[in-house]
Amino acid sequence: MVEPMSGDTDHGGSEEESLLTDVNIGSGGGCTGGCDGSWRLNFDGFQLSSEHKEKPPRGLHDCLGVLVPEDNVAEYYQQQVEMLEGFTEMDALAQRGFVPRLSEEEKATLARRETLAIRISNVANMVLFVAKVYASVRSGSLAIIASTLDSLLDLLSGFILWFTAFSMQTQNPYQYPIGKRRMQPLGILVFASVMATLGLQIILESVRTLASDEKDFNLTKEQEQWVVGIMLSVTLVKLVLCIYCRSFTNEIVKAYAQDHFFDVVTNLIGLIAVLLANYISDWMDPVGAIILALYTIRTWSLTVLENVNSLVGKSAAPEYLQKLTYLCWNHHKSIRHIDTVRAYTFGSHYFVEVDIVLPSEMPLQIAHDIGESLQEKLELLPEIERAFVHLDYEFSHKPEHAQTHH
Repeated sequence: MVEPMSGDTDHGGSEEESLLTDVNIGSGGGCTGGCDGSWRLNFDGFQLSSEHKEKPPRGLHDCLGVLVPEDNVAEYYQQQVEMLEGFTEMDALAQRGFVPRLSEEEKATLARRETLAIRISNVANMVLFVAKVYASVRSGSLAIIASTLDSLLDLLSGFILWFTAFSMQTQNPYQYPIGKRRMQPLGILVFASVMATLGLQIILESVRTLASDEKDFNLTKEQEQWVVGIMLSVTLVKLVLCIYCRSFTNEIVKAYAQDHFFDVVTNLIGLIAVLLANYISDWMDPVGAIILALYTIRTWSLTVLENVNSLVGKSAAPEYLQKLTYLCWNHHKSIRHIDTVRAYTFGSHYFVEVDIVLPSEMPLQIAHDIGESLQEKLELLPEIERAFVHLDYEFSHKPEHAQTHH
């Protein structure tokens, strides 16, 4: 529960003036609650010097992961800069009544580009899978075979993510009244689980190979040229696709980008392992496969944890709640207290709950318009899926939905 204000404090001015302010609350205009802005919180007078706005240059201690006192100071000022920028963004929303967004034409163009990126990735995965099957047959390397199995799972995971995107686009307000936002992290969760399962399978097969007496690994010059050529070509294509997909903000396309980057790493590990096994010792091939598998498990385990948090309703960061509280307090002059501000994940976006306290004698129509306009204003923020605004006349009661806090 956030209680930024305490005591019987109001925004100032008489109650009659507060109740009868001649404004169009529902219009979202810049004078919500009266054009006299003296009651608003304002941070225009707080400015940081230019030396604190810029991040300090990275030194050797940054690369080594060692913190020095200068880092703590720089981090503190960076937090202050981000806080002031967040408040400025909320002020702009309060004054303009809208957040600059893409037009319908721009949204359609972006959707086409995202669909194109997904299709290119799927086609590339199919072609590269065939090439790596050939490399596996020519080399017989366990590391290359493991990398080929990974490409097979890329095709399966691509289908999973495509089905997820398709499901989110087909809305049904009767069966799914709040939409299908959770389909996105759920699809990524299934994708990551399959990738982690692959890693365990590779480890078991590699351990079996190390324990056996099968130690006759040798490539001819022609086989080596084919394997090196195919693996380097696949790695280059995957690197280009990774850079391309990272230019998007869509979570599914970003999952493809992560997968392409993962393939770049695994292809290089597989290639290095097969060359070391060919020139130095046979056991390096299964060892390279084990390293590849451990990398797989670690990468996708982190992805699982991240998406589990988005499914279970994790609270937003305190800095984001601070921005929402600032926006709510500056919304209207009649707001006496902010009792609660909550924001928690619902898929890739937030659900927001706000409890505000208005004068007990305020007419229902005016109170309703204040609450509804605040809800609309909150839902203009791109991170918010849905906002709920609860109106009250006092703040000394027990929290609503108390059973959720037991």
